Amino acid sequence: MQQGRRTMMGAALAAGTLAATGARAQEGGPVIEQIRKRGAMRVGLATFMPWVMRDRAGELIGYEIDVSNRLARDLGVKVEFVPTAWDGIIPALQSGRFDLIIGGMTPTPQRRESIDFTDPYSYTGIGLVANAKIAGGRSKPADFDAPNVTIAMRRGIAAVADVQKQMPRAQIVFFDDDAQAILEVINGKAHAYVSSEPKPTFAFLDNRDTLYKPFSTFLADSFEAMGMRKNDPETQKVLNAWIAERFKDGFLKERRTYWFASRDWARQLPDGAK
Repeated sequence: MQQGRRTMMGAALAAGTLAATGARAQEGGPVIEQIRKRGAMRVGLATFMPWVMRDRAGELIGYEIDVSNRLARDLGVKVEFVPTAWDGIIPALQSGRFDLIIGGMTPTPQRRESIDFTDPYSYTGIGLVANAKIAGGRSKPADFDAPNVTIAMRRGIAAVADVQKQMPRAQIVFFDDDAQAILEVINGKAHAYVSSEPKPTFAFLDNRDTLYKPFSTFLADSFEAMGMRKNDPETQKVLNAWIAERFKDGFLKERRTYWFASRDWARQLPDGAK
Protein backbone atom coordinates (compact mmCIF):
# COMPACT_ATOMS: atom_id res chain seq x y z
CA MET A 1 0.00 0.00 0.00
CA GLN A 2 2.83 2.39 0.88
CA GLN A 3 4.50 1.57 -2.39
CA GLY A 4 1.25 2.23 -4.25
CA ARG A 5 0.85 5.64 -2.61
CA ARG A 6 4.45 6.54 -3.46
CA THR A 7 3.85 5.56 -7.08
CA MET A 8 0.71 7.69 -7.24
CA MET A 9 2.50 10.64 -5.62
CA GLY A 10 5.39 10.26 -8.07
CA ALA A 11 3.01 10.24 -11.02
CA ALA A 12 1.25 13.34 -9.69
CA LEU A 13 4.54 15.16 -9.24
CA ALA A 14 5.66 14.18 -12.74
CA ALA A 15 2.37 15.41 -14.19
CA GLY A 16 2.73 18.65 -12.28
CA THR A 17 6.27 19.12 -13.61
CA LEU A 18 5.14 18.57 -17.20
CA ALA A 19 2.23 20.96 -16.73
CA ALA A 20 4.56 23.61 -15.33
CA THR A 21 6.92 23.12 -18.26
CA GLY A 22 4.03 23.55 -20.68
CA ALA A 23 2.87 26.67 -18.88
CA ARG A 24 6.35 28.19 -19.11
CA ALA A 25 6.39 27.49 -22.85
CA GLN A 26 3.28 29.65 -23.22
CA GLU A 27 4.52 32.57 -21.15
CA GLY A 28 4.64 35.51 -23.54
CA GLY A 29 2.81 33.50 -26.21
CA PRO A 30 4.00 30.76 -28.57
CA VAL A 31 7.76 30.53 -28.99
CA ILE A 32 7.49 31.31 -32.70
CA GLU A 33 5.85 34.64 -31.85
CA GLN A 34 8.52 35.37 -29.23
CA ILE A 35 11.18 34.73 -31.88
CA ARG A 36 9.51 37.13 -34.31
CA LYS A 37 9.07 39.85 -31.70
CA ARG A 38 12.66 39.46 -30.52
CA GLY A 39 13.97 39.39 -34.07
CA ALA A 40 16.27 36.53 -33.18
CA MET A 41 16.01 32.74 -32.92
CA ARG A 42 18.12 31.16 -30.17
CA VAL A 43 19.30 27.65 -31.07
CA GLY A 44 20.79 25.16 -28.62
CA LEU A 45 23.32 22.71 -30.04
CA ALA A 46 26.40 20.68 -29.17
CA THR A 47 29.53 20.24 -31.30
CA PHE A 48 29.69 16.87 -33.03
CA MET A 49 31.13 16.24 -36.51
CA PRO A 50 29.61 16.89 -39.04
CA TRP A 51 26.47 18.25 -37.37
CA VAL A 52 28.24 21.15 -35.69
CA MET A 53 31.97 21.99 -35.86
CA ARG A 54 34.31 24.95 -35.75
CA ASP A 55 36.33 25.95 -38.80
CA ARG A 56 39.85 27.33 -38.94
CA ALA A 57 38.58 30.76 -37.93
CA GLY A 58 36.63 29.38 -34.98
CA GLU A 59 33.25 29.89 -36.65
CA LEU A 60 30.51 27.29 -36.37
CA ILE A 61 29.85 25.20 -39.48
CA GLY A 62 27.98 21.99 -40.18
CA TYR A 63 24.64 20.59 -41.23
CA GLU A 64 22.73 22.00 -38.25
CA ILE A 65 24.27 25.43 -38.82
CA ASP A 66 23.03 25.44 -42.41
CA VAL A 67 19.56 24.31 -41.30
CA SER A 68 19.36 26.92 -38.55
CA ASN A 69 20.61 29.74 -40.78
CA ARG A 70 18.07 28.91 -43.49
CA LEU A 71 15.20 28.65 -40.99
CA ALA A 72 16.11 32.01 -39.45
CA ARG A 73 16.40 33.61 -42.89
CA ASP A 74 12.99 32.29 -43.93
CA LEU A 75 11.47 33.59 -40.69
CA GLY A 76 13.10 36.98 -41.27
CA VAL A 77 15.10 36.92 -38.03
CA LYS A 78 18.70 36.58 -36.88
CA VAL A 79 20.04 33.36 -35.40
CA GLU A 80 21.92 33.10 -32.10
CA PHE A 81 23.73 29.84 -31.44
CA VAL A 82 24.00 28.65 -27.85
CA PRO A 83 26.62 25.85 -27.60
CA THR A 84 25.57 23.56 -24.76
CA ALA A 85 26.85 20.31 -23.27
CA TRP A 86 24.81 17.47 -24.73
CA ASP A 87 23.90 15.91 -21.38
CA GLY A 88 22.35 19.19 -20.24
CA ILE A 89 20.75 20.39 -23.45
CA ILE A 90 17.16 19.34 -22.65
CA PRO A 91 17.10 20.99 -19.19
CA ALA A 92 18.59 24.12 -20.80
CA LEU A 93 15.75 24.18 -23.34
CA GLN A 94 13.14 23.69 -20.62
CA SER A 95 14.59 26.55 -18.58
CA GLY A 96 14.30 28.94 -21.54
CA ARG A 97 18.01 29.37 -22.23
CA PHE A 98 17.20 29.02 -25.95
CA ASP A 99 14.14 28.52 -28.16
CA LEU A 100 14.87 25.28 -30.01
CA ILE A 101 17.25 22.36 -30.13
CA ILE A 102 18.56 21.93 -33.67
CA GLY A 103 21.39 19.54 -33.02
CA GLY A 104 20.89 16.13 -34.55
CA MET A 105 18.60 14.88 -31.78
CA THR A 106 16.73 11.63 -32.28
CA PRO A 107 13.33 11.58 -30.54
CA THR A 108 13.12 8.76 -28.03
CA PRO A 109 10.28 7.84 -25.67
CA GLN A 110 12.31 9.15 -22.74
CA ARG A 111 13.03 12.48 -24.44
CA ARG A 112 9.39 12.84 -25.50
CA GLU A 113 8.41 12.81 -21.84
CA SER A 114 10.36 16.03 -21.34
CA ILE A 115 10.04 17.95 -24.61
CA ASP A 116 8.10 17.92 -27.88
CA PHE A 117 9.53 17.38 -31.35
CA THR A 118 8.84 18.53 -34.88
CA ASP A 119 8.46 16.23 -37.83
CA PRO A 120 11.79 14.69 -38.94
CA TYR A 121 14.04 17.00 -40.92
CA SER A 122 16.88 14.50 -41.36
CA TYR A 123 16.95 10.74 -41.90
CA THR A 124 19.88 8.51 -41.04
CA GLY A 125 20.67 5.03 -39.73
CA ILE A 126 23.21 2.27 -39.14
CA GLY A 127 25.70 1.77 -41.98
CA LEU A 128 28.30 -0.80 -43.02
CA VAL A 129 31.60 -0.49 -44.86
CA ALA A 130 33.70 -3.48 -45.89
CA ASN A 131 37.20 -4.51 -46.99
CA ALA A 132 37.13 -4.83 -50.79
CA LYS A 133 39.74 -7.61 -50.88
CA ILE A 134 38.37 -10.06 -48.32
CA ALA A 135 34.66 -9.16 -48.51
CA GLY A 136 34.42 -8.27 -52.19
CA GLY A 137 31.35 -9.75 -53.85
CA ARG A 138 29.13 -9.36 -50.79
CA SER A 139 26.45 -6.86 -51.79
CA LYS A 140 23.58 -7.17 -49.29
CA PRO A 141 23.22 -7.47 -45.50
CA ALA A 142 22.44 -11.20 -45.67
CA ASP A 143 25.83 -11.81 -47.32
CA PHE A 144 27.53 -10.81 -44.08
CA ASP A 145 25.48 -13.21 -41.96
CA ALA A 146 27.98 -16.08 -42.01
CA PRO A 147 30.27 -17.76 -39.45
CA ASN A 148 33.36 -16.91 -41.49
CA VAL A 149 32.58 -13.15 -41.46
CA THR A 150 34.12 -10.87 -38.83
CA ILE A 151 32.55 -7.50 -38.07
CA ALA A 152 34.45 -4.81 -36.15
CA MET A 153 32.50 -2.43 -33.90
CA ARG A 154 33.04 0.02 -31.09
CA ARG A 155 32.14 -1.47 -27.76
CA GLY A 156 28.83 -0.46 -26.18
CA ILE A 157 27.10 1.32 -29.10
CA ALA A 158 23.41 0.76 -29.82
CA ALA A 159 24.16 -0.64 -33.29
CA VAL A 160 25.46 -3.85 -31.70
CA ALA A 161 21.90 -5.05 -31.13
CA ASP A 162 21.00 -4.46 -34.80
CA VAL A 163 24.01 -6.48 -35.99
CA GLN A 164 23.29 -9.33 -33.58
CA LYS A 165 19.69 -9.42 -34.82
CA GLN A 166 20.38 -9.24 -38.56
CA MET A 167 23.71 -11.11 -38.67
CA PRO A 168 23.53 -13.60 -35.79
CA ARG A 169 26.04 -16.00 -37.34
CA ALA A 170 28.76 -13.38 -37.90
CA GLN A 171 31.61 -12.97 -35.45
CA ILE A 172 31.77 -9.52 -33.77
CA VAL A 173 35.02 -8.12 -32.43
CA PHE A 174 34.86 -5.06 -30.17
CA PHE A 175 37.20 -2.09 -29.80
CA ASP A 176 37.39 0.86 -27.45
CA ASP A 177 37.10 3.42 -30.24
CA ASP A 178 35.97 3.61 -33.86
CA ALA A 179 39.44 4.34 -35.25
CA GLN A 180 40.70 0.97 -34.00
CA ALA A 181 37.67 -0.84 -35.43
CA ILE A 182 38.08 0.82 -38.84
CA LEU A 183 41.82 0.03 -38.89
CA GLU A 184 41.00 -3.64 -38.28
CA VAL A 185 38.97 -3.64 -41.50
CA ILE A 186 41.55 -1.63 -43.46
CA ASN A 187 44.23 -4.15 -42.45
CA GLY A 188 42.06 -7.05 -43.61
CA LYS A 189 41.63 -8.56 -40.14
CA ALA A 190 37.86 -7.98 -40.22
CA HIS A 191 35.45 -8.04 -43.13
CA ALA A 192 33.32 -5.04 -42.19
CA TYR A 193 32.83 -2.13 -39.82
CA VAL A 194 29.36 -1.18 -38.60
CA SER A 195 28.31 2.01 -36.82
CA SER A 196 25.85 4.87 -37.00
CA GLU A 197 26.22 7.05 -40.07
CA PRO A 198 28.14 8.97 -41.25
CA LYS A 199 31.11 7.10 -39.71
CA PRO A 200 31.00 4.16 -42.16
CA THR A 201 30.62 6.53 -45.13
CA PHE A 202 33.53 8.69 -43.96
CA ALA A 203 35.68 5.57 -43.48
CA PHE A 204 34.96 4.65 -47.09
CA LEU A 205 35.62 8.16 -48.43
CA ASP A 206 38.94 8.32 -46.59
CA ASN A 207 40.04 4.83 -47.74
CA ARG A 208 38.59 4.29 -51.22
CA ASP A 209 41.55 2.14 -52.26
CA THR A 210 40.79 -0.42 -49.53
CA LEU A 211 37.15 -0.16 -48.52
CA TYR A 212 33.81 -0.28 -50.33
CA LYS A 213 30.13 0.29 -49.53
CA PRO A 214 28.30 -2.98 -50.34
CA PHE A 215 24.81 -1.41 -50.23
CA SER A 216 23.22 2.00 -49.85
CA THR A 217 20.42 1.01 -47.46
CA PHE A 218 20.68 1.25 -43.68
CA LEU A 219 20.76 -1.78 -41.41
CA ALA A 220 18.39 0.20 -39.21
CA ASP A 221 16.68 3.54 -39.85
CA SER A 222 16.52 6.55 -37.54
CA PHE A 223 15.67 10.22 -37.87
CA GLU A 224 16.34 13.57 -36.26
CA ALA A 225 13.91 16.31 -35.31
CA MET A 226 13.94 19.76 -33.73
CA GLY A 227 13.33 19.82 -29.99
CA MET A 228 10.93 22.35 -28.47
CA ARG A 229 9.28 23.00 -25.14
CA LYS A 230 6.05 21.19 -24.32
CA ASN A 231 2.57 22.32 -25.33
CA ASP A 232 3.27 24.80 -28.11
CA PRO A 233 1.25 23.58 -31.12
CA GLU A 234 1.49 26.89 -33.00
CA THR A 235 5.29 26.82 -33.06
CA GLN A 236 5.23 23.12 -33.96
CA LYS A 237 2.85 23.80 -36.87
CA VAL A 238 5.07 26.56 -38.31
CA LEU A 239 8.22 24.45 -38.03
CA ASN A 240 6.58 21.38 -39.57
CA ALA A 241 5.36 23.46 -42.51
CA TRP A 242 8.89 24.82 -42.99
CA ILE A 243 10.39 21.31 -42.90
CA ALA A 244 7.88 20.07 -45.49
CA GLU A 245 8.68 23.01 -47.79
CA ARG A 246 12.44 22.55 -47.50
CA PHE A 247 12.12 18.84 -48.28
CA LYS A 248 10.00 19.76 -51.28
CA ASP A 249 12.52 22.23 -52.71
CA GLY A 250 15.46 19.89 -52.03
CA PHE A 251 17.33 22.09 -49.57
CA LEU A 252 17.44 19.58 -46.70
CA LYS A 253 18.48 16.70 -48.96
CA GLU A 254 21.17 18.75 -50.69
CA ARG A 255 22.69 19.95 -47.41
CA ARG A 256 22.51 16.46 -45.91
CA THR A 257 24.34 15.03 -48.93
CA TYR A 258 27.06 17.68 -48.69
CA TRP A 259 27.79 17.13 -45.01
CA PHE A 260 27.18 13.38 -44.72
CA ALA A 261 28.10 11.90 -48.10
CA SER A 262 31.23 13.90 -48.92
CA ARG A 263 34.39 15.21 -47.30
CA ASP A 264 34.56 18.43 -49.32
CA TRP A 265 34.02 20.44 -46.14
CA ALA A 266 37.01 18.91 -44.34
CA ARG A 267 39.39 21.50 -45.81
CA GLN A 268 37.65 24.13 -43.66
CA LEU A 269 38.68 22.40 -40.43
CA PRO A 270 41.81 23.07 -38.37
CA ASP A 271 44.70 20.74 -39.08
CA GLY A 272 44.22 17.38 -37.40
CA ALA A 273 40.49 17.87 -36.78
CA LYS A 274 39.28 15.73 -39.68
